[in-house]
Amino acid sequence: MNQTENKEVVNSLEEATSLKISETAVYTTSASSDVKLQLTNANIAFSDFKQPLETEASIFVNSTRLHQTFVGIGAALTDASAETFYKLSKDQQDLFMEAYYSIDKGIGYSLARTIIHSCDFSSASYTYIEEGDTKLKTFSIEHDKQFRIPFTKLAIAAAGGELTMFASPWSPPAFMKTNNNMLQGGKLKPEFYQPWANYYAKFIKAYEKEGIPIWGLSIQNEPMAKQIWESCIYTAEEERDFLKNYLGPTLEKEGLGDKNIIVWDHNRDLLFERANVILSDPEANKYVWGTGFHWYEDWKDGSPMYKNVAAVDDAYPDKKLIFTEGCNEKYELSRIKDPKLAERYGKAMIHDFNNGTVAWTDWNILLDQTGGPNHVGNLCFAPVHGNTQTGELTFTNSYYYIGHFSKFIRPGAKRLSTGTTANHLSATSFLNKDGSIVVVALNDSDNEINYMLSLNTKTTNLNMPAHSIQTIVIN
Repeated sequence: MNQTENKEVVNSLEEATSLKISETAVYTTSASSDVKLQLTNANIAFSDFKQPLETEASIFVNSTRLHQTFVGIGAALTDASAETFYKLSKDQQDLFMEAYYSIDKGIGYSLARTIIHSCDFSSASYTYIEEGDTKLKTFSIEHDKQFRIPFTKLAIAAAGGELTMFASPWSPPAFMKTNNNMLQGGKLKPEFYQPWANYYAKFIKAYEKEGIPIWGLSIQNEPMAKQIWESCIYTAEEERDFLKNYLGPTLEKEGLGDKNIIVWDHNRDLLFERANVILSDPEANKYVWGTGFHWYEDWKDGSPMYKNVAAVDDAYPDKKLIFTEGCNEKYELSRIKDPKLAERYGKAMIHDFNNGTVAWTDWNILLDQTGGPNHVGNLCFAPVHGNTQTGELTFTNSYYYIGHFSKFIRPGAKRLSTGTTANHLSATSFLNKDGSIVVVALNDSDNEINYMLSLNTKTTNLNMPAHSIQTIVIN
């Protein structure tokens, strides 16, 4: 953050803490009704602070305690998303772009992830070179020009001409790997560390030549997972050494030293271990912008390991934390209205932000009516599904739940200290650069909750339906 932005935040803080509230608004989404991102209260009456009883649910926001600076919220623009998009009717394509990227009429996405050649959410495996081309002389992104690149350009335009974009690879070309296969794990052969580092640089330059700026990149998607789709295994030491000896120096040599490098890009369970190995090495650390993580560790016992996000933030406060991927797995049409799907997003975003995360990235921004296309049958949910037979869109509860954050918390905002007094009531809050305070609250219980919201020395009383999410905007 530069000096001008710092002054803006300080000025906004002074205005916010003075609590000269001019206008308020409460927006609500109920997972079990038609209320979706709806203005449900336009005039909250605050009174002097009231101490809640132990039996009362409450949220307390301390706007004098500022934390990390918010970067953005968005999703991955995969091959599957792009292919599905171009099977929609033109009016639905326009609606899709407006719904995701317009701040006024949509939910204001400001962040995006793209893939370096294929992943499972591609119609087939492919790379940008001919097999065996160690010199990368045949490198070409022609494949992406059919769907993914024009789709990405439309997204950038819909976002007002600027979209913070990072890229991730799922696997090097088969000949560079120990198993001679892009699928089923395997490792990058040491003799191909340099050609593979060169590959990232070529990708970035090729995409930027097409008018798609690349803000950053992760080294490897899920480097500890042997998957039936594109995957590649790195130990923490191997990822560290590839970064400090090859990828970092190569990007600098190619004039790309300003690109933000993200390490790990896998689940929260090993997040702290991986960050320690890489970030405790000064030569590797100097190339790292931050640590990325996913949410799939809950397969073990159903419990997300948010504590590891906080542990990394505490140990390496000079580095950033970014949620790089999450989705609801195993697509079933019968579950599309299940509140738990949307609540997984709401809970994760609140806890991840409260533990120091600066940016949050959903997985596929769009999938078809089957939860694909996916070339190995790994079908999943997306916040929006497009029916390629009817050409129409379906907006799920997850879309609206994410929107309660992305529409109102804008890049450059500062997180505020927030606490709650009830297990079924969770919340986070941010101070935007314009001086507005945004509180996002989630009720994941079967009952409505009457709760108190206190902001410094002022208190108001609010109500949330069962299985709902609210955004309270205070100007």
